[in-house]
Amino acid sequence: MSLPKKMDQQTANELRSILTKMNITQSKVKINLDNQTIEVEDDYSIDDILESAGILTPEQAKRLTDEVKKMREEEWN
Repeated sequence: MSLPKKMDQQTANELRSILTKMNITQSKVKINLDNQTIEVEDDYSIDDILESAGILTPEQAKRLTDEVKKMREEEWN
């Protein structure tokens, strides 16, 4: 489990500006500098939404989530 680190206001504003230029406006992102990727953290995951609507079983939701993650990784590579 990673521990969050507090940023000063200027750093937060500069990062927000950079991300906005990349069309990323979500407030939660993961940046992996080694892989040169940015992962947007949704407030609600696709499987949570569909499972709560009764459309998917938990197993189907997991498979869907795994497929979406795989597609997102392929987009970045």
